[in-house]
Amino acid sequence: MKERLLIYLAIAIAVPIAGEMKFYPLEGHLRVSLGTPVFFFFLLWSRKLHPLLSGLVAGASVVAFRVALQGMTENAPILEEVFTMHFPVFFYYLTFALLFYFFKINTLYDRPLMVGLLGVIVEVAASLVEIGFRSIFSHIPITLDTFFTIGGIAIIRSFFVLGFFNIFVIREAKLAEEQQRKRTEQMLMLISNLYVEMIQLKKTMKDAENVTADCYNFYRELKVQSLEGYAKTALRIAGEMHEMKKDNQRIYAGLSKLMVKENLNDFMTINEIIEVIKTCNERYADSLGKSIDIKSDISGDHPLYHTFMLLSVINNLVSNGVEAIAESGKIHLRIDRCDDHAVIQVSDSGSGISARNRGLIFEPGFTTKFDQTGVSSNGIGLSYVKNVVENLDGTIMLEDESFSPLYKTIFTVTLPIESLTEKG
Repeated sequence: MKERLLIYLAIAIAVPIAGEMKFYPLEGHLRVSLGTPVFFFFLLWSRKLHPLLSGLVAGASVVAFRVALQGMTENAPILEEVFTMHFPVFFYYLTFALLFYFFKINTLYDRPLMVGLLGVIVEVAASLVEIGFRSIFSHIPITLDTFFTIGGIAIIRSFFVLGFFNIFVIREAKLAEEQQRKRTEQMLMLISNLYVEMIQLKKTMKDAENVTADCYNFYRELKVQSLEGYAKTALRIAGEMHEMKKDNQRIYAGLSKLMVKENLNDFMTINEIIEVIKTCNERYADSLGKSIDIKSDISGDHPLYHTFMLLSVINNLVSNGVEAIAESGKIHLRIDRCDDHAVIQVSDSGSGISARNRGLIFEPGFTTKFDQTGVSSNGIGLSYVKNVVENLDGTIMLEDESFSPLYKTIFTVTLPIESLTEKG
């Protein structure tokens, strides 16, 4: 309500002042001002306004402003004469607002040409109503020339306002599109991370099932050997592992439902996927105070790929590269098609991986990352990537340092295209 009142107040101030910026094309009888364009713009711009109330506010404020302005002159006529001279403009703005409301112009923003044409009709009709009221007291005739002049001015003013208004509409649309794009990118990255977690969770469920079976078999062997104490312990462990598996299944089902609820594309072009990864990791680098140039090179004929599968693999490798670069450096993404496989290379110019650690990087728990207090990260990123890749019947390898003189760390991932395009 407060915002709406402020807009009505703005109309009461802006329209009368703009109305004083005027000229008279027909020997002083026909008044042409900027009041109409300003009022028309307010009606188009704010959908919170009621057109009829806006017309009453604009008409009354314009009349009051002109009467007060003329009353302050040295040779001011009597109040009745001043009011008679200016009150017809009230019916101009009221008619303009009534017709704007009648034609429902504020519902036609997707048809700008129709808005412009209706704006011309509304202004011509409002001008004729005003001239009609003026002719009662001043006996000014409405000639054909007057009508054509009104029409020409209406066309110029209406389409000028429409063009100016469309600049705002386009700007707002671009801002909304940018916000939606950022939100989509964030959700894509979130769901890709969830996809990785689900892969690991599925592996944990399978491991829990195997441990449960082994514990139960162990329990039966202990029973045969009459080792009741150990047998009960084995049975308890089997039961607890079975409960862990059931808990993981519930978590897995919940994550699956969460992913399904988001209205995101399950399949995208490789260019779109890489663009999302580049944008997100450029922001990530900026947040770390690093200057990193991320380039991509895509070749070959690629179908639409499963969005979250590739995001989960490539983004993990790229974010690792961002973290490995100290202050500034380069990351290069290369995607090729080799027969029925997609070959993905992620290279970074970071500090590289020592010979001692090269054989350990895919092991769960291994990490070379420590925070400022000396606490290590969980070290499961690359093991996750490996699990995802292997579940897709693909391979991942760390190339030898001599592979490229420009980059210290190069990962090559080879994935069957069939696995990346499955709908199931």
